[in-house]
Amino acid sequence: MRKYLTTALTVTVVIGLSILGFVLGGVNLTQNQLDTMLILGIICGSSALYCFVVGEIARNNSQMDKLWSLLPIAYTWVIAAKGGYSIRLIIIAIIVTLWGVRLTFNFARKGAYSIRFWEGEEDYRWSVLRKSKYLSNRFAWATFDLFFISIYQNGLVLCICLPALAVMESTKAFGSVFDIIAVVLALLLLVIETVADEQQWKFHQTKKALLNEGKTLEELPEPYSKGFNTTGLWGYARHPNYLGEQGIWLALYLFVIGAGVGTYYVFNWTMFGPLFLVFLFLGSSAFGEGVSNSKYPEYKYYLATVSKYIPFRKYNYERAKAKVERA
Repeated sequence: MRKYLTTALTVTVVIGLSILGFVLGGVNLTQNQLDTMLILGIICGSSALYCFVVGEIARNNSQMDKLWSLLPIAYTWVIAAKGGYSIRLIIIAIIVTLWGVRLTFNFARKGAYSIRFWEGEEDYRWSVLRKSKYLSNRFAWATFDLFFISIYQNGLVLCICLPALAVMESTKAFGSVFDIIAVVLALLLLVIETVADEQQWKFHQTKKALLNEGKTLEELPEPYSKGFNTTGLWGYARHPNYLGEQGIWLALYLFVIGAGVGTYYVFNWTMFGPLFLVFLFLGSSAFGEGVSNSKYPEYKYYLATVSKYIPFRKYNYERAKAKVERA
C-alpha cells in the first residue's frame, strides 16, 4: 500500500509542478530561442524517424538507447552556440557532455554499439516486452515502437535539455548561489551514478564468469548466489544509478533559477522536462524490478526493505526476511 501511495504522490507532484511551470512561468520565447527550437526540433524529428525505421527493419529496438546519451550533448552545444557561448551555457554543456560520455561508455561496454550501426546488444527489456500478450502482435509492437520508443523518448530527451534554452537570453551574470549549487549537485550526482554503474558492472561480470565455469546460481559464493547486486551503493538503494540519472537533470534546472528567468524565482515552463523524466524511471524501475522478482527468490525481501533511490539502511537478508514474513 505504501508503494502505491508513494507513486501516487510522485505523480501528483510531477503533474502539479509541471502545470504551475506553464501557468506561472508562461511560454515567451525570443526569436533566437524560436530559431534554436527549430534546429532542435529537426534533430529530434530526424532521430525519431531513424529510430523507428531502423528499429523495425533490424528488429533491434535499442536504437534510441544508443542515442539517449548523445543527443543531449548535441542539443546543449547547439543552445550554447546560439546563446553566444555564455559562461552559464558552456558549463551546462560541459556537464551534459561529461554525463553523456559516462553513459555512452557504460552502454558501449555492454556491447550496445557495432560497426554495423543497426546491430549491437539490445536492451533485455525490449525482448521481454515483445513477448508480452499485449505487444506480441506485430502491429501492436510497431505502434508501441513508434509512439513510445521513437517519438516519446526522443521528445523527452529534447525536453530535459530545454532549461538550457530558457537561460539563453539571461543578462544575469553567472555566479549566483543557485548556479553554484547546480554545479556542485550535478557533479556529485554524476559521481554517484558513475560509482553505482561501476559496482553493478563488476558484480555482474564476476557472476557471469563464475556461471561460465559451469556452476549454477545456487552454487555461487555470496553475494553472487543471490543473482542481484547488494554490494556497495546497491546495498543501500535499489537504483542508486537512477538517483543520479534523474537528479542531474533536476539539478541543471537550478540554472534557470540562477539565471533569474523563473517566475517567482522558481517557475519556468521548461521544468516539465526534468520532471517528466521521473515518470519514465517510475515505469522503468517497476518493470525491471518485476523481472528480477520473477527470477530471484530473495529479491522480494530486498524489494520490501531497501529504499528505491535514496541510500538509507543497508540490506540484511535475515532482518528483511523476518520483516516480510511478519507482514
